[in-house]
Amino acid sequence: MCLFLTTLLLGPRAGLFIWWLLDPNRFSSAFDSWVWPALGIIFLPWTTLLFLIAWSFGDGISGLDWIWIVIGVLLDLMMYAGSGYGNQSRARTY
Repeated sequence: MCLFLTTLLLGPRAGLFIWWLLDPNRFSSAFDSWVWPALGIIFLPWTTLLFLIAWSFGDGISGLDWIWIVIGVLLDLMMYAGSGYGNQSRARTY
C-alpha cells in the first residue's frame, strides 16, 4: 500500500527507490547486476517497477506476467510521448 501511494504521488522512480530501501533482496534476486535496474530507473521506470511487481522468487517471469511488462512499456512510451507533445511549443521557438 505504501509503495502504491508513493508511486501515485511521487512517480515510479521514487516508488522504486523506496522499495529498494525496504526490500533490497528482491532487487538483487530479480537482477543479476546493478546495471539493469539503474538503466531501468533512468530510461524505463514504469517497466522496471512492473517487472519487480510481476517477478516471483521461484519462477521469475512466466505466462501472463509478460502482460504487466508490456503495460509498463506502454506507460513509459506514453510518458515520453506526452512530454514531447507538451513541449512542442518550446521546440518551435529555437
